[in-house]
Formats: sequence, structure tokens, C-alpha cells
Amino acid sequence: MLHALSDHFLIVFAALFPIINPPGTALLFLALTRHLQKQDRALLAKWVAIYSSIIMAVSLAIGSSFLQLFGISVPILRIAGGLVVTLSGWQLLRAPASGPVAGGVSTGDGTDLKQFAFYPLTLPLTTGPGTIAVTIALSTGRSQRADMTSYALGSLAAVLAMGLLIFVSYRFADRIGSALGKSGTDALARLFAFILICIGVQLFWSGFTEAWLSLPVR
Repeated sequence: MLHALSDHFLIVFAALFPIINPPGTALLFLALTRHLQKQDRALLAKWVAIYSSIIMAVSLAIGSSFLQLFGISVPILRIAGGLVVTLSGWQLLRAPASGPVAGGVSTGDGTDLKQFAFYPLTLPLTTGPGTIAVTIALSTGRSQRADMTSYALGSLAAVLAMGLLIFVSYRFADRIGSALGKSGTDALARLFAFILICIGVQLFWSGFTEAWLSLPVR
């Protein structure tokens, strides 16, 4: 069982890491939260890690059934997520230097911080359509004869490990900001805003292409 558990852990973790890429998305997190105090950014890092772990676990457990319940296909999920990511990038690109991003929060507002942690920091920026699509594919692609106990424990361990990595990466993202300084952080924010727009357009195009190719040929 231990061998099967470690196999499931490695499969899930290896599939999630390049999609989420916590060290890389930590720079996006820093860009979106550069107007907040250190303690607020630390609180956001904790909640993003918690929300991300919940989304990954739920997607692995019932993701495909949930989408089928509402008649939502993965391509449509990518299209909608791409639009949201593009909008977030556009708001970040147009935000005043060192000021709050449109739709952001004010320092010390705990309720708004939790809401901001979920949208847009967790969904769609950290665990977006790509992550959900991968976890659904993992859940539907597992062997029907696989030991469900080892699969569940291995997958849960991978999700918790990824959540911890997200927390550590986001929690210490301000170290990068301290090294870059105010002007450097603002410049980095503009750069990653443009990259965020590109990611959103790529998600939209991938979903659109997949949906277009799935249309019946007459």
C-alpha cells in the first residue's frame, strides 16, 4: 500500500506543480498585493493556500460530476477562466503606481481580505481552469481497479504538500519586493500584468479551439 500511496502522491504532485508553479505565481501575488501591509499579505497567503487546497481536493473528488451536473464542459471552463484572468490582468495594468488594484482591498479589512484571497488570488490566478482541468483529468483517468484508499491518501497528501508550497512561496514573496524596491516592484507589477493578460488570452483560445473542434461536422 505504501508503494501505491507514494505513486499516487508523485503522479498528482508532478501534474499540479507545473500548472500552479507556486514560486512563479508568487510574483503575481506580490504584484496584486503590493499596496498591502506585510501582515495582511501574510494573512492572504494563508487563506489562498487553504482555498487552493480545498479547490484541488474537491476537484479531485467530485470535479467531473459537478461539471456534468451543471452541463459545463472543460473547454467552457477554460473560456470563462481566460476571460476572468484577462480582466484581472487589465485591472492590474491600469492600476495607479503603488495603489490598490481595481476590485482590491484596503489594509486591515479582514472580511474583504478573505474575499480577495478567494477571488481573484485563488480562483482563477492560483488554482484556475488549468488546475481544475488537470485534477478532473486525474480523477477520471485513474484505474477503476486502483486501491481507493491509497489513491485518496496519496492525492490528499499531494494536495496538502502543494498547499504548503503555495503558502511558503506567497508568504515570503515580499522578500522579492524588498530587494527590488518601490520602483522595481511597480515595474514588475506592470510586466506581470501583461503576462497575466497573455495567460488569460491563451486560456480563452485553448478553450475556444477545443470547443470548436468538438462541434459536430455536417
